[in-house]
Amino acid sequence: ALERKLLSALRGAARRKVAPDVEALVQAETIAVHAGPRPYEDETALAAIRTAIKGLSALSFRYDGGSTPGRTREVTPLGILFARSNYLVALEGDDPRPRSWRLDKMKDLKVLDRPAPPPEDFSLQAFADESFGIYHGAVEDVVLRIRPERAEDALRWRFHSTQTVRPEPDGSVTVAFRAAGMLELAWHLFTWGDGVEIVSPPGLRQIMVEELRRAMAVHDTASAASGSPPST
Repeated sequence: ALERKLLSALRGAARRKVAPDVEALVQAETIAVHAGPRPYEDETALAAIRTAIKGLSALSFRYDGGSTPGRTREVTPLGILFARSNYLVALEGDDPRPRSWRLDKMKDLKVLDRPAPPPEDFSLQAFADESFGIYHGAVEDVVLRIRPERAEDALRWRFHSTQTVRPEPDGSVTVAFRAAGMLELAWHLFTWGDGVEIVSPPGLRQIMVEELRRAMAVHDTASAASGSPPST
């Protein structure tokens, strides 16, 4: 499709001249598809959310997630976060803390005839920057030690917008930042294997240990059922 668009924009002689190069470039470039939720871009849902945000109006929807799936929610919409999944950021009831709602779990969206202006001091960018991922919680000081063999990777890596990176005399790298979302951070740090050590906070270390134990329990059970030796 891209190749046809590029070629159709050129005149005959120029098109014949560049056609082989365009074809070669198109065939030599592609997008790697990563595991994760399928992109959700329901234009009707997005239009309703944007209408509510622009009109400073309340929004209602049925949410197929959370602790009470299927319950209808009425919220003050604050903005939309586009990530691996897309989220509505909104306030519900008297809770002053913004929450994130996955768009693919929202049904029957309606813009209500009720004013719902956002707090004057709310910043969607600041909200997004606060957390390591999508889910929020208490903001904590995080310190990570990256082992020397992964130091070059760490120097090129962006863990968080507030991070500071300090090379150490032994070749390791210390990364420090303030963020919420410790569970998502633990999930990410697992991809670093034994190349990273959590220095602080202790709660993040505990989350990592608990997640590892949970995963080991599942796979040890599967190994026992298949007759394979358990992990050590």
